[in-house]
Amino acid sequence: MNLHTIDWVIVAVMVAFFVYMAWYTRRYVKSVADFMVANRCAGRYLLAVAYGVSTLGAITIIAEFQKYYKAGFTAVWWSFIMFAVTIIITTSGWVVYRYRETRVFTLSQFFEKRYSKNFRLFCGILGFAAGIVNFGIFPAIGARFFLYFCGMPESFNIAGFECSTFIVIMAVLLIVSLYFTFAGGLIAIIVTDFLQGIFCNLVFLAMLVFIFIKFRWSTVLEGLKMAPADQSRFNPFETGGISDFNVWFFLILAFTGFYGVISWQGQQGYFTSSKSPHEQRMAMILSNWRYVAQTLLLLLLAAAAFVVLNHPDYTDVSLKVNTALNAIDNQQVRGQMNVPLVLVNIMPVGMIGLFCAAMFAGFVSTHDTYLHTWGSIFIQDVVMPLRKKPLDPITHMKYLRYSIIGVAVFVFIWSWLFQQSQDILMYFQITGAIFVGGVGSAIIGGLYWSRGTTAGAWTGMLTGSTLATTGVVLIQMHARDPFTNDILLFIATQTGAVLGFYAAIASIAVYIVTSLLTCKKPYELDKLLNRGKYAIAGEYKDSKPATGLRALVGGNEFTKIDRLISMSVIIWGATWFIVFIAGTLWNFISPIDNAVWGKFWSAYVWICMIVGTIVTIWFAIGGFINLRDMFRHLDKAIRDNNDDGTVTEKSKG
Repeated sequence: MNLHTIDWVIVAVMVAFFVYMAWYTRRYVKSVADFMVANRCAGRYLLAVAYGVSTLGAITIIAEFQKYYKAGFTAVWWSFIMFAVTIIITTSGWVVYRYRETRVFTLSQFFEKRYSKNFRLFCGILGFAAGIVNFGIFPAIGARFFLYFCGMPESFNIAGFECSTFIVIMAVLLIVSLYFTFAGGLIAIIVTDFLQGIFCNLVFLAMLVFIFIKFRWSTVLEGLKMAPADQSRFNPFETGGISDFNVWFFLILAFTGFYGVISWQGQQGYFTSSKSPHEQRMAMILSNWRYVAQTLLLLLLAAAAFVVLNHPDYTDVSLKVNTALNAIDNQQVRGQMNVPLVLVNIMPVGMIGLFCAAMFAGFVSTHDTYLHTWGSIFIQDVVMPLRKKPLDPITHMKYLRYSIIGVAVFVFIWSWLFQQSQDILMYFQITGAIFVGGVGSAIIGGLYWSRGTTAGAWTGMLTGSTLATTGVVLIQMHARDPFTNDILLFIATQTGAVLGFYAAIASIAVYIVTSLLTCKKPYELDKLLNRGKYAIAGEYKDSKPATGLRALVGGNEFTKIDRLISMSVIIWGATWFIVFIAGTLWNFISPIDNAVWGKFWSAYVWICMIVGTIVTIWFAIGGFINLRDMFRHLDKAIRDNNDDGTVTEKSKG
């Protein structure tokens, strides 16, 4: 065992506290709207922190370890491209604002309101299928982390029966996640995810301090310089040998940043549970700040692991880690475990327990959110559209819970049997593209273009999904029996990100052309978005919010504090984007020396450390205020049992 008794006590205390808080929220679940969207009463800081940890998760941490171990600081440089995209998306409320205005529970409910019931049913089935396959490897990745990080045996004996430790860990973690989901639906998920997010942020800061003390910057640079030629970990213009996480990977991410907003439904409840559309926008704007400390920590931990496994000063530790890694048969699993195994060999007692507890929090926060999402989507978008009569609230919530159990059983079996053959992020990209590849055009067209038609949505969705699914099949076939045909070989050797990009472009083109050919009458968007004469009291100050360039600086909904927050995000993102442009031009004119890159990344690390500390304190204070307000609202709220995700003819445009 790698954990000391003190470490196990830390983990046990944190688990007990989170379980208690999930149990506490049961009293507030009195309607389907409570279970599905937390009665739409979550504040900005509460959402920003809870949503942040739900997207992080144990599996995402390990996936980011893989990325930064392979690419190091160069991955951060190319991700600066995303800052310009992020500024526009978050400050303008692109897609997110209008989607919240529709007051739907799920994305496919929006599709029924905007297009048709059949399209809702199709997207519900396709989104659910793609979602649970994507979700399918989550329990396995998390369970393997705890198995190897904690140093547990591969199996143990009970009453003469040999039990797989991996299977038992996976089952226990899923059961805990199920309890969180069952206890209070999205209310329990938001509350516990927020508390777990605050805990993770504090642990991350403590670990950053540890890394600064443990490693001298000069040693880190020396270790990173030992990367193979053309695979630099800190000079982004010497990365031609890094095939997966290069400039094209991040350019595609920039495109999908616009195209794929809310397309992936893994955290769909967080896009519908805010107090108002404006509060939803502010939560997304604030989310930009939570990435600072998180990105810095994952980057430095991966860089430290690379240094330990390559620098001669750490030969003793690297020998122990490599011995443990060599005992792992699956090559992909070995690639996922190198950073965790380095960490458990360099961190002191107590710090190991804190990190293990944070990984537990990350595991549960993602799993309870995904269980809630995919279980809800099956009932809301597959079962309910097929029923002639709506369900009563008690039966409705009972069906939701049954569906969530079904999802848990599926992902348990999938994780048990599936053999992973590619990087986690690449698996995410291609399985996500099965749905996201075609759905983005239907979302954006439906929210922003009155001439978008049902026929356009169908053809765009089918085109994108078919191309992406074909790519998935060809990649898997090629992995087992390599193709010799040039065309098939070209497709099968592309990354998931590239195939998803091709599918999205084709979907957009088909949606536009088909809609132009079939549109007979413009759709009434004001009714869909509850604007103008259809406006709902209290949703926003104006009957119509600011649009166009004015949306970037905010309309009458923005207070002085809101504008200050928005401007801080714009300045932060614009600064790094300008640094990226200037650095790229400078290197093009005269290649930048590695010593300069070392100084640049040192400055970047210290800036992010200071900003990350301020943000952690700021978000904790704001989040606890939001949490208090949320409980007060739920105590007094009057429930509407008709608010259950059903679409009526009256609610359509």
